[in-house]
Amino acid sequence: MSSSTEVMLQITDFSINYGPINAVNNITIEVPAGQIVTLIGANGAGKTSTLAGISGLEKVKTGTVKFREEPITNMAPHTITQMGIVHVPEGRRIFSGLTVKENLTMGAFNRKDKQGIKKDLEWIFSLFPILEERLNQPGGTLSGGEQQMLAISRGLMSNPKLMMLDEPSLGLAPLLVKEVFEVIEKINKEDGVTILLVEQNAASALSISDYAYVIETGEIMMKGDAKALLSNPDVQKAYLGM
Repeated sequence: MSSSTEVMLQITDFSINYGPINAVNNITIEVPAGQIVTLIGANGAGKTSTLAGISGLEKVKTGTVKFREEPITNMAPHTITQMGIVHVPEGRRIFSGLTVKENLTMGAFNRKDKQGIKKDLEWIFSLFPILEERLNQPGGTLSGGEQQMLAISRGLMSNPKLMMLDEPSLGLAPLLVKEVFEVIEKINKEDGVTILLVEQNAASALSISDYAYVIETGEIMMKGDAKALLSNPDVQKAYLGM
């Protein structure tokens, strides 16, 4: 990675334990501003735990987390969100009893800029026109793909500088997977949001990313330019079924 690019997020010698189980072991990751960085690995490799530690949902045992050079290790999740990091968790976790509109409003809970909120809503409806059609429908009645769109959009409504996406393609039909990854690229390129992407769908993730880390059993085993890793024989054999 270029040393001239601002590092937006840096985690150094970062470990998370669940009792005696070492879920993440002494890893170091950098996310440069304006880029898409992906963390790929098998189920149980430590990807979700890494995001949870960054966003304050899990306690970091050792190491540091810095956002724009400011230490945020083990801060309260709402404080981290207010600073500009939004975490879209695995499994969507929308408010199923609230309407689409209410879900989106919840995303903007900490904002006071009414014009900015209105502008962001228009941006979201250009990304996901179906959400505008479903505006007054309860979130729980949406399809799986629509719920994923809503989860991403709710995150965008907080006006993040860094968006962390945990398995956004999970359980989606191939056509919807393609659409979701296209939107992630748009969020990054057109809206300037830095992305940290966690995915089991390695081919799709690597194809849209600038840089990538391969995590196995809580440790970083490989890292490098995402397109280079996409053509790496070891990555192809382990994660791309080639």
